Amino acid sequence: MQITPKQLIDDVKGIVSLPSVCVHINEMVDDPNSSLVNIGKVVAQDPALTLRILKIANSPFYGLSNEIETVGRAVAILGTTQLRDMVLATAATRIFDGIPNNLITMKLFWRHSIACGIAARMLADQVMPGKGESLFVAGLLHDIGQLVMFNKLPEESKQILLYAFEEVGDGDVFSAEMHHLGFTHCDVGAELVREWRLPPLYQECIEFHHSPEKATQFPQEVALIHIAQATANLEEAGTVDEEKMADISDNAWEITGFTKEDIPPVIKAIRLQISEVMTTFLD
Repeated sequence: MQITPKQLIDDVKGIVSLPSVCVHINEMVDDPNSSLVNIGKVVAQDPALTLRILKIANSPFYGLSNEIETVGRAVAILGTTQLRDMVLATAATRIFDGIPNNLITMKLFWRHSIACGIAARMLADQVMPGKGESLFVAGLLHDIGQLVMFNKLPEESKQILLYAFEEVGDGDVFSAEMHHLGFTHCDVGAELVREWRLPPLYQECIEFHHSPEKATQFPQEVALIHIAQATANLEEAGTVDEEKMADISDNAWEITGFTKEDIPPVIKAIRLQISEVMTTFLD
């Protein structure tokens, strides 16, 4: 019987679940009766999370003018939605630490994911002010379904990579997954964040980052993640080759208003920031 994305997620549910504090904060942010003070108290109950939040809030990545010394101050300055984004970002990069896979190093995986997040944040700041942090997290999570597949379907994933990079030779893993399995890492990732009860924005960005024309609720955000992940690939390849740019959907250019000429500065920003941001989120 053909396995489905939902069966894969059911199989890893107890292993790759969000920490309870993240679940609680996620619920509180969406609850109009929850106060800033109460949300700050929940974060403060987890000393390790508190340290990570303060480290990120005080990093050059956020560029705040004054040092933030308490979670309460972080909530007051950043707001609840941005705090949730920060909590999700710190949790996501640790959830898979103990999940083995033999196909990719976690450092390489998170480098690409963080590069996508940096690009998404920079692009969003230009056309969707206020959405930069949420789009950074969406970029960070966009390929998370791959980690589930690498762990639960190691042989199939190996065959998919060989097919994409050697047999066909175009590196199109998305199409190779569909060819071999009938679904993709986008479907698996979307199923995972639904299980985590994350906001629909994340679900749609993950599900359609390779097919932005299918987005219905958040078409501009999805288009930005689509462009950002392609930009991260270009940065990794060390090129702004016109042929590689062709991987970016015409639909995404049209929805966002960006052009190919906008991509080289984003690649430059990734290169300037990537080491520092990786240290901030992964160490």
